Formats: sequence, C-alpha cells, structure tokens
Amino acid sequence: MSDFKDKTLLITGGTGSFGNTVLKHFLTSDIGEIRIFSRDEKKQDDMRHELQSKCPEYAKKVKFYIGDVRDPRSIADAMPGVDYIFHAAALKQVPSCEFFPMQAVKTNIEGTDNMLHAAIEARVKRVVCLSTDKAAYPINAMGISKAMMEHVITANARVAAERGDTVICCTRYGNVMCSRGSVIPLFMDQIHAGEPITITNPEMTRFLMNLDEAVDLVQFAFEHANPGDLFVQKADATTIGDLAKAIQHLFGDTGTRIIGTRHGEKLYETLLTAEERLRSEDLGQYFRVMADNRDLNYDKYFIKGQVQTQADEAYTSHNTVRLDVEETVRKLLTIDYVKEQMERSK
Repeated sequence: MSDFKDKTLLITGGTGSFGNTVLKHFLTSDIGEIRIFSRDEKKQDDMRHELQSKCPEYAKKVKFYIGDVRDPRSIADAMPGVDYIFHAAALKQVPSCEFFPMQAVKTNIEGTDNMLHAAIEARVKRVVCLSTDKAAYPINAMGISKAMMEHVITANARVAAERGDTVICCTRYGNVMCSRGSVIPLFMDQIHAGEPITITNPEMTRFLMNLDEAVDLVQFAFEHANPGDLFVQKADATTIGDLAKAIQHLFGDTGTRIIGTRHGEKLYETLLTAEERLRSEDLGQYFRVMADNRDLNYDKYFIKGQVQTQADEAYTSHNTVRLDVEETVRKLLTIDYVKEQMERSK
C-alpha cells in the first residue's frame, strides 16, 4: 500500500457495497485519509457509528461529505487535498433506469463529467472510474448511460493527459455477488421466507466476482493505468439456474418459479466487445484496452485503410470458464455475507 501512504483517497458513492469493501481493505493501512462522498446522510451516519464502534483507533481517518455528483459545486468542495479518486457513484438498477432513463443520464453521465472536471481542476493524481459489463453492446438505459460514461471518461482522460497532472482510467466488471440489488441476497430472502426462488431464465449466464475481487481490479488499474485505459478482470461464470441450485444447496430447497426476463436484461454478459478485444493486451488475470488515440483527421485513416476492425469473438459469460453447481457453491463460500447468513441460519 506504499502508493497510498499518507495520501487522501476520495470514494464517490462511498456508502455502497464497493465503498464498504474499500474501507475494509484500506482502513488499517498507512493511508492518510479516506473521504466518503455520497448523498445519503443515513448511510453515512450508519457507517460512521459502525466505524466508531468496531474500529475506534482508525475511525478518525474517515471523513464524510454530503453531496451529489450531479451538483458540480458539492463535488468540487470535496476535492481540495485529494490525491486519488475511486468513482463508484452511479444508478445501477436496470429496471429503474429503464423507467427513469434521464435519472441515469444525470448521475452516470453528467455526474461523472462533473467529477472528472473537478478532479482535473484540483490536480488529483489518479482517478479510477467503475463501469459495468452492460456498457458493452448496451441494450438498456443503464448500459447506454454507462457506455456514454466511458466515452466521457476517455475524453476527459485525453484532456487531463495534455495537462499532465491527472491520470484517468476505467474498470469494467460483471455481476458482483451480494452487492446492493444483486440476485443472491434476493434468493436468500426468498428461501428464508419459505418462498420459491424466482428465476428469470435458467439458461442466462452471469460472471461471478466477489467484492474483494472488484477492489483488486480497481487497485490493479490504479497501479498500471495509462491515460484512458480500460481494465477488465477475467472471471468465471455460471447459469442463473445453477446459481439458484447452489444457493439452495446452502440454504434449503424451497422450489423455483420461472418469471421471465425483466426489462432490459441480456441472456449473457459481455465484458469486452469484439472490437475492444482486438486492441486489448492480455495481462494474465486482466485485459487492458488501450484508449483510441486517433484524432479527428480521418483522411489519413481512409487513405491507409484498416483491414481488421474486430476480433473473432467478444469476451462473454457464455465463452469464459463455466462453473457447475459444486464449483458455484465454493465460489459463494468466498463471500462474507453468505457465510454470515449461514451462521444465522443455524
């Protein structure tokens, strides 16, 4: 953690699942200060009291800022003295963004642009933004807003690189198990209530990543990014049907009920498009997609031509390593939330 020694880290959307996991990783390190920026005063108060109760010797490291990335002034007010930013503030629920798309625009696109302008103005050293698989070949409002967010990130990264002060990059990951709004806690609640698990489509596939792995991805991007880079972590996947069976194996079988695909859902997740995969670099556990640094002088590209524009296939939850039920059970047991719920069920 030497890069963070005595430094100040700002986490937007810091009271969410990702922010709580970052605190777990960084709180007892040699980091100087962690700033939690969010609009929910209740969650901030809960987090503050939990820190004071469980980690009183470290609680003073954490400072809380009420604000909204939609409000440029509020995010700018949190910037003085910040060295690094993890940008997690977003609207993430596919159905709610489908019904209220302009809210997704205001938070995911305009809010990100506000944050990046404030970071560049404050000469923040590094910014890592969190995106989603749904930004690749987007078919729903949430994914479209995140895809536009990624373009906003690339454009601002180009400006920041010209100034030479701030390195801006992006990470993209799939389903984070047990994050707020994910399906695993829903399945558990249904089992505890004695109700059948509701499955949209048992053949649907999803990447499986736990929150610790999400933080690892962001930290890897932080350490290795060039301006405008996009990082993706390689991940295993499973079908929704096998995921339901794995959870029932741990918590009890109350049956299943097929309810059909919800608004804007995909059959499988895509972490890298075929076009991105062509210009990606395989770093072992991660892919790096370099920024497209072509300028607006397109004549030279038409004259020279470009023979190949995409790889043979995208990187998806259909063509990655597929976990069976037993392997999915083992993956679930890496999650603290699952282990805590198992203890309470005894």
